Amino acid sequence: MKYELPKLNYSYDVLEPYIDKETMEIHHSKHHQAYTDNFNKVLELHPELADLSVEKLLADVNNLEIEEKDRNAIRNHGGGYLNHKLFWEIMDPANTRNEALVADLERDFGSVDAFKEKFTDAAKTQFGSGWAWLVRNPEGKLEVYSMPNQDNPLQKGHTPILLLDVWEHAYYLKYQNRRPEYIENWWKVIKLI
Repeated sequence: MKYELPKLNYSYDVLEPYIDKETMEIHHSKHHQAYTDNFNKVLELHPELADLSVEKLLADVNNLEIEEKDRNAIRNHGGGYLNHKLFWEIMDPANTRNEALVADLERDFGSVDAFKEKFTDAAKTQFGSGWAWLVRNPEGKLEVYSMPNQDNPLQKGHTPILLLDVWEHAYYLKYQNRRPEYIENWWKVIKLI
C-alpha cells in the first residue's frame, strides 16, 4: 500500500491567529510529506507488509520480523505519518463541542477543566520532541500521557482520541520557545469543547 499526504479539510490560514498559515503550510506540505515519503520507502523494502494498515504496523512494530533499522523507520516515519494525519483531523476552526467525548472526560477526569489541566501538563512537560495524548485504554477508560518522538499509543494497545504535536516545527515560527502559549491557543482550534 502506498500512502499519500492526506488533504486538509480546511485552508492553511483558517486557524489564524492561533496557528499561523506559514507554520501550517510547512508543517503539512514539508514535514508530513517527508514522513509519508520515508514511510513509503521502508514499506517498499518489505512487500510482505503491504496488506497491513499503518495502525496494525505501529501496534505490532516491536514484533515485526524485519531488521531493527526498518522497525525503527516504521516506528518513526509510520508514526509521523499517522500522528500528523490524526492531528489534522482533530483541528477545527469552529471549535466544535463533542458532547460524547465531554461526557467521557467528565466521567474519567471529574471535569473537562481537570482533563485540560492534565493534558496541558503532559504537553508542557514532554522533554524534547513528542506528543501529548488522550487515549482510550482496553478497558474503555480515558488516559492522558505524553510520548517521545513519533511513538503512538497503539504501541501500548491504546486507541488515540486527541493529540497535540509538541515538536518545535509545530509552533516555532509563531511562538519561538513559548510552548505553553502555543498549547493554550491550540485549545481554541480543536474538536472538543
